[in-house]
Amino acid sequence: MLKHMFYAAVSLLLATPVLANVTASDGYVRLLPPGSPNTAAFVVLKNDGDAPVKLTGASSPEVARAELHTHLHENGVMRMRQVESIEIPAKGEVALKPGSFHIMLFDLKDQPSQDTPFPLTLSLDNGQTLGLLLPVKPVEPSAGMQH
Repeated sequence: MLKHMFYAAVSLLLATPVLANVTASDGYVRLLPPGSPNTAAFVVLKNDGDAPVKLTGASSPEVARAELHTHLHENGVMRMRQVESIEIPAKGEVALKPGSFHIMLFDLKDQPSQDTPFPLTLSLDNGQTLGLLLPVKPVEPSAGMQH
């Protein structure tokens, strides 16, 4: 049974057209104090393709929902806002980082642990998905942004 599942998975991967121009690096999920229902994920997305690609969504079995967000400066105050997509320029990259674009993770099922990688799947408008296992890291004092 396991052998059949393995071959089915390999066949599916080999049959999938190569759309993958986007890679992820330097990703992590923010470790928050116990009892915090929400957190955020950060990652650098690099597009090696000749056309821009948009990050259109994120999901994880560890949260009720994940949303793409940014911070906007409005009337002297930084405010977090949901966005429909985040563009990764052709032959370029976008950094999802504190105080900028990021992925909000709402209603955590369990408190993230530094001992267990956090599963996160990113969806792109070219049909590509990126399955990530991100380390969980404490908030750095210099980050300064609170959600």
